[in-house]
Amino acid sequence: MNTEFIGVIFIYMATIILAIPLGKYIAKVFKGEKTWFDFIGPLERFIFRFSGIDPKREMNWKQHLKALLTINCLWLFYAFFCLLFQNHLPLNPDGNPNQTPDLAFNTAVSFVTNTNLQDYSGETGATYYTQLFVFAFLHFVSAATGFAAMMVVFKGMKEKTTDKLGNFWDFFVKSITRLFLPLSIILAIILAFNGTPTSYKGKATFISLQGDTVHVSRGPAAAMIAIKQLGTNGGGWYGANSAHPLENPNYLTNILENISIILIPIAIVFALGYYLNKKKLAWVIFGVMTVGYLIMVIPSIIAETGGNPAIAHLGVNQPAGSMEGKEVRFGPAASALWGVSTTVTSNGSVNAMHDSMMPVSGIAQLFDMMINAFYGGVGVGYLNFYIFIIIAVFISGLMVGRTPEFFGRKIEAREMKIASLIALLHPFLILVFTAVASYLLAHYPNINWAEKPSAWLNNPSFHGFSEMLYQFTSCSANNGSGYEGLADNSIFWNAAGGIVMFIARFMPIIGPVAIAGILANKKYIPESAGTLKTDTTTFGVMIFAVIIIVAALSFFPALTLGPIAEHFSLK
Repeated sequence: MNTEFIGVIFIYMATIILAIPLGKYIAKVFKGEKTWFDFIGPLERFIFRFSGIDPKREMNWKQHLKALLTINCLWLFYAFFCLLFQNHLPLNPDGNPNQTPDLAFNTAVSFVTNTNLQDYSGETGATYYTQLFVFAFLHFVSAATGFAAMMVVFKGMKEKTTDKLGNFWDFFVKSITRLFLPLSIILAIILAFNGTPTSYKGKATFISLQGDTVHVSRGPAAAMIAIKQLGTNGGGWYGANSAHPLENPNYLTNILENISIILIPIAIVFALGYYLNKKKLAWVIFGVMTVGYLIMVIPSIIAETGGNPAIAHLGVNQPAGSMEGKEVRFGPAASALWGVSTTVTSNGSVNAMHDSMMPVSGIAQLFDMMINAFYGGVGVGYLNFYIFIIIAVFISGLMVGRTPEFFGRKIEAREMKIASLIALLHPFLILVFTAVASYLLAHYPNINWAEKPSAWLNNPSFHGFSEMLYQFTSCSANNGSGYEGLADNSIFWNAAGGIVMFIARFMPIIGPVAIAGILANKKYIPESAGTLKTDTTTFGVMIFAVIIIVAALSFFPALTLGPIAEHFSLK
């Protein structure tokens, strides 16, 4: 067990050691300074010329959003029709069928929004064509979309008084060519050499030791798995995701994939410090996020390594901790770490079944997604955190009797209204849709929407409520993990989940970009003795308090009905 704890500490420390220079590199790329990857410049210029784009043409915040929303709508239609007719497309050696319209809608929205919720089973519900040219493609571009939106906010914070906030397409393309693609190539090669398939052949057949004929799905999986982790996507090649031995073959790949999940989100925080020349602010933000992360991960590891008290009461010894639903290759500590890392970001991949974890871990995972700002997804994690910064600055200004200012701009009613609406949207989507699902299950048990609501849940009572709460929390956080006790591939879950994912993806991008654009266009006010300092420990505590109060007040009653009640029922 001590070895497991050492592995957990190593994974996190290695991530920090890699994230600091990576953050500096990201800042240099987008400040236009020289880097090792400048040789990619000709490829980028070719892409821009071919697309008819002038990357030097500055855009205001409205033009950024227009470009972002337009291209994402095109990708949504492309993905939907590919999935609807995938059986007629090439690269389908296993003869996998088309997806139904409701499932295709859910899946297309899921991957366009960087959620990657999979109501289908990976190796049987999609073909090699849709895995590569829809899912893997969307892994790259959805991550780049969030990154480009974040760069608009960075640019707005950096400039004094302007409506020129860079070029969306320049941010978008460079995030792929200079960041996601190089790192994905490195990780994919390592995965391939450790046993992850890269073949275009169909299923392999072998005779097991018991004499059974076994069919094993293959495919060019390594490349997709690399970007699924690095882009905080999470959608796996196989239905079991990173618990599958071909997707995550050994402890080395488990380490590298876990690092990949949180590497770029952490690096982005340091990139902010280098890009704005505000390193103290970056360390304050990193400190707040890290405290939140550790508050979630430590109890989860303790709970999973301690075992299930309900089993202990039966007189059964659990020397290895709570191992039900986990891979023996990784153990409970590494599984708990992954469970928090994947939910504290918007990754959503799993190396163990969250549905089988202890209620304390369920609380941590749900709270990670409900807050959705401790590290968070690529780009969008900082956008969510930016909303809490605006609220914290406004409240702090009122407390000291001054007009709130952030980076030399006054935060006034317009910006605060936008921030408040975005902050309230997340709990609204989660709680309202969970309430609707609970109502249907309780009052219309015989309604037939492809499946009866009574068949939605494989678990009764508290855990059954947690399954529904988790589903909508995951959709609203654009996370994509799930409690697999939920029979989610039905018309209700596919439609409701798709709606939540779409709204929860783009509204929290529109809000911060609009605030950054509005503030950047205001008159710049130089700092004075009375200016609120945002790069201090005191302000970090203020942000943390705002995050916890907003999340606790919104979600604690729902958590009480689900995992908290389940936890106390085990005693």
